[in-house]
Amino acid sequence: MKHFTVPKDGGLLEENIPEGILHSFEKIPTEIYDDSTPASKAIAEIIIKAISEFDCAKEGRNFKLGLSTGITPVSLYKVLSKRCREGRVSFRNVDIFSIDEYCQVASSDLQSRNTKLHSELLDNIDIAPENIHTPDGMVPQDRITEYCAEFDRQASGLDLIVIGVGEGGQVGFNEAGATPTCRTRTVLLPYKSRKRQTRNFKGDIKNTPHAAITIGIATILSAKRIILMAWGEDKAQAVKDVAEGKPVSSCPASFLQAHGNITLFTDETGGSLLARVVSPWMIGPCEWTPKFVRKAVIWLCQTVNKPILKLTENDYLQNSLEELLDRFGPYDKINIDVFNDLQHTITGWPGGKPDADDSTRPVPSAPFPKRVLIFSPHPDDDVISMGGTFIRLTHQGHDVHVAYETSGNVAVHDDVVLQHMDAARQLGFGDRFDEVKKLIESKRPGEPEPRELLDIKAAIRRSEARAADRSFGLNDETNVHFLNLPFYESGGIKKLPRTQADVDIIKALMQKLKPHMMFMAGDLADPHGTHRVCTEAALDALQQLKDEGEQWAKDCMVWLYRGAWMEWELGRVDMAVPLSPDEVVEKRHAIYRHLSQKDIVPFPGDDPREFWQRAEDRTSSTARQYDALGMAEYQAIEVFLRLY
Repeated sequence: MKHFTVPKDGGLLEENIPEGILHSFEKIPTEIYDDSTPASKAIAEIIIKAISEFDCAKEGRNFKLGLSTGITPVSLYKVLSKRCREGRVSFRNVDIFSIDEYCQVASSDLQSRNTKLHSELLDNIDIAPENIHTPDGMVPQDRITEYCAEFDRQASGLDLIVIGVGEGGQVGFNEAGATPTCRTRTVLLPYKSRKRQTRNFKGDIKNTPHAAITIGIATILSAKRIILMAWGEDKAQAVKDVAEGKPVSSCPASFLQAHGNITLFTDETGGSLLARVVSPWMIGPCEWTPKFVRKAVIWLCQTVNKPILKLTENDYLQNSLEELLDRFGPYDKINIDVFNDLQHTITGWPGGKPDADDSTRPVPSAPFPKRVLIFSPHPDDDVISMGGTFIRLTHQGHDVHVAYETSGNVAVHDDVVLQHMDAARQLGFGDRFDEVKKLIESKRPGEPEPRELLDIKAAIRRSEARAADRSFGLNDETNVHFLNLPFYESGGIKKLPRTQADVDIIKALMQKLKPHMMFMAGDLADPHGTHRVCTEAALDALQQLKDEGEQWAKDCMVWLYRGAWMEWELGRVDMAVPLSPDEVVEKRHAIYRHLSQKDIVPFPGDDPREFWQRAEDRTSSTARQYDALGMAEYQAIEVFLRLY
């Protein structure tokens, strides 16, 4: 099953550009791949080559390999495990050093930082137990300093270290404030770091450790070669800061710029803020497609703080866009062409305007009304990400259906469950409060939640989704579909592998409805996350139906929306749907129906805003960007990219 990546449309012609020029803005050379899978394969080949070329007899020791914990390296570890099974690499003469561990958590505990390292790699390869070196979080306090010094001595001078970068530029537990001279030590974990780790501790920060052991920046710098990894758009700012920024303590990985043999690997979304992606015309020759021309002109507007039609020839020349002028000039023609192009993305009729000239509209007028299928990975992504467009399509008379791909059961706080049980008791519908409370208390950190509890949580999410859909007039009996894809039902944060069983469920719904338009999640913040898996499953289902000769599937339009955190850059947008003030409020009220996600959100990251606030800030920001470019002023705008 293929990994989904957003199609490229123009860009830097890298093939004939010398490496030195390609990486001219980067203090750490950065390799950008379509997604984490090919990047992980490339890193695996580097590791395999380094191990195979190391002469243990000559050096009088094993190859010393440092490895990261956490989610980032999981795809790499799967590749290495497979290569070992295939006989392409052996770890018999390798010493592996893990970089960190929680204090007062044993390595055998399910919450251990090294659980994934063992389950995804160490348990699957031919390494001797005595060659595995992981920090011991259970060392007594009176021995910890001595222990860390000894671990640092062993972990210094690694032949290769492969380490993930966090959202704030962390490496290991070297958080903001770390220095380039720090070595293996215990650190107090700041609130933000502990908040990120709560998913391993019942979602409760009270159960999350306050301290950890981590190797230091100086220890990492002592390695002969360093490989950094960062996947997903939530790492984009960190990638930019690490690769192109100044070395600062607020971004500890930036200190690694001092190393002479270091490479940063990222995916397309992780590298989206790098100079060679944001302004590639400053690097070298480009492929100038219409969308890429629009991207360049919008960038120029934002750089010189002018609307499109006020740009001058000098603006283009002073900002390295002479190639664009040579290809498509004069400048005033480019201005008018891009202005019209961007203006034509705006429509108040996301399903097509009946009996209208649709030659410059994003969506054709016929047929009308259309059957529309909206896929929502979780039971609230639909109203958060495209609620205004959802409402507009419904009110304009289209046959709109929504498919909630997963139950979303793990994202319901236990207190919310007890509140619902208490309400049922108070209404006389049955008293199961104490029974469910005992069920909650029986949970063990790191283990899947009891199925009965998950079923209650899933029912809560379903009721909230139905209420949201009813709030703007959708028939929740006929037009709301709960797919409950099997891959999600692991009972914990780590999901099961996506299989054909997931695809078949989606295929059956598509075949039943035969939609003219479909909307899917296009945000790929987490390469191992639910949104990516759901969209890949839906696209696989559609492709299989096309291969089976279904004409409707070949004709169906597919539109991609993004979530509450990031939005499509305007250079890529194919449809922009403006929302009136009343529609913004109606969308907000639909989001409000998801009460289990309001105020108490188990995994919200570092953003303190509620989902409705994030959504409104995002859409109002998009409207302001259109306004600044010279378009009409709107209250809010939701934008979409057309895939097919």
